[in-house]
Amino acid sequence: MLGAGELERRIVRTVEILARLRPGPLFCGMRNNLASVLRYLAAFRSGRPVALLDPDLSPGILAELAGRFRPAALLGFTHAADGSAPARRDTPEPHPDLAVLLATSGSTGNPKLVRLSRQAVLANAAAIATALSITPDEVGPTSLPLHYSYGLSVLNSHLAAGATVMLTEAGLLERSFWAHLDAHRCTSLAAVPYQYEMLRRLRYDRSEHPAIATLTQAGGRLAPEVVTEFAAKADRFFVMYGQTEATARIAVLPPDRLADKLGSVGRAVPGGRLEIDDGEVVYHGPNVMMGYAETAADLARGDDLGGVLRTGDLGHVDAEGFLHLTGRLKRIAKIFGVRVNLDDVERLLRNTGPAAATSGDDRVTVWAEGLDAAGCAGLARRLGAELRLHWSGFDVRPIDRLPLLSTGKVDYRSLEGRG
Repeated sequence: MLGAGELERRIVRTVEILARLRPGPLFCGMRNNLASVLRYLAAFRSGRPVALLDPDLSPGILAELAGRFRPAALLGFTHAADGSAPARRDTPEPHPDLAVLLATSGSTGNPKLVRLSRQAVLANAAAIATALSITPDEVGPTSLPLHYSYGLSVLNSHLAAGATVMLTEAGLLERSFWAHLDAHRCTSLAAVPYQYEMLRRLRYDRSEHPAIATLTQAGGRLAPEVVTEFAAKADRFFVMYGQTEATARIAVLPPDRLADKLGSVGRAVPGGRLEIDDGEVVYHGPNVMMGYAETAADLARGDDLGGVLRTGDLGHVDAEGFLHLTGRLKRIAKIFGVRVNLDDVERLLRNTGPAAATSGDDRVTVWAEGLDAAGCAGLARRLGAELRLHWSGFDVRPIDRLPLLSTGKVDYRSLEGRG
């Protein structure tokens, strides 16, 4: 276990190591281990922008991203040796406020990077620590990837509160995860909807892990009955709503309002404000991103949004300020907390015959013409492999003929009405 003093010494040493690299942003394969955390904290300390990415990105995707953003170095990736990247040719210096870059869509499609300022990261860490009442006595495990904004926010908020983070690369289905969790007396557990479904199948029993007092949930809608079930297994159960574009969290539902606000995602985090504009949820706060980046030149841009984020979500705010989500404006779905562009899914299906993708609760429904049950199962596994997500996140269904609008486009509303 590292105390604050030893952590500080290691950060300083890592700052010195990073200083030997060329100036410019870093690409870091962000694992749930100490080496990755030290790189992240050292880059943050030294004012060097760092992109926290899936360490197991395929060589092709990693090369495409590196070609667009021209990082000074690639560190911690499975398919790339640590070291300097090719020279950055005539690229403007990153904006001095830029601190962290996160991918918008996990490992799928052609992700843009979200540009997060130092202020945004610090503001959201403090807001989460306040909203969740995180104290220095708390111990939180890395139950989510640290390159995912929700997982990163657990690290940031605990450090901001002077609390402890248990680093583990084990998953919830591995015995070692629970052995480490119990050995270090972890007091909380953060999870996305599919992980709560896993915990149901595992018959999660609080009596077996008595130190866990707090459960938190974000990353998509969790069925109300599951919320109620797990709220009974903890002293505190927090339902939360957020987006990478807001650094992590936008709203938190306090445990004492679960019963009368079931289905809501809560009130805006401290320092933030919610409004509804023509049905769309709009968030105002210091944790809003500076904007997107698609190339290295975009890293030099300042704050494009001025603290205002149009979320793309539909909803309403009730008289007490609690947000209730009702849908999405854009064709983006979440599978196991990872955002997936439904148009990207359909592009992968072009050679399989007519098919269309719609979003459901924590999964994508694919409607495919001309397939039998075996073909549907095979297509689900193929999509899982292509997008590096578990195949169960794709519900592939046979259909005689896709419904079309008079324009010849797929009638998605009709498909969604089939359930």
